[in-house]
Amino acid sequence: MLLVEHLYAGEQPATEILRLDFERRSKSRLRARLVSGEEIGLFLPRGTLLRGGNRLLGNDGRVVAVEAAAERLIEVRAANPRELARAAYHLGNRHVAVEIGPDWLRLQDDHVLADMLRGLGAAISALTAPFEPEAGAYAGAHAHAHG
Repeated sequence: MLLVEHLYAGEQPATEILRLDFERRSKSRLRARLVSGEEIGLFLPRGTLLRGGNRLLGNDGRVVAVEAAAERLIEVRAANPRELARAAYHLGNRHVAVEIGPDWLRLQDDHVLADMLRGLGAAISALTAPFEPEAGAYAGAHAHAHG
């Protein structure tokens, strides 16, 4: 099993790919499989949030590229910026992870939240895509590269 304990910011290209959904990229301790099928164990600093495009350094020197896996999402659109901000406020009030686009919000599929958003007048559509929500105001304090 490949063991990973550090993010990587060096010049060496990735030779492996780790594809995970957002929930699994939010865990600092994880057992998973690379795209190749090889087992990998992550033992990253607590609070590390992996993003698509991050690279990891295996204890054997291999570099692993992180890919955000496609997952079931809800895309939220509104008639105007104020209504979209209102939807974002209500999602934030519920501590929901949200990805913010130029004129849309995306969140993990949840029928209760979809109903709430429709009740606020938002247009909801389902899609399957990688999910990269905002990290939050205090994120990043624990995620740092080791090279």
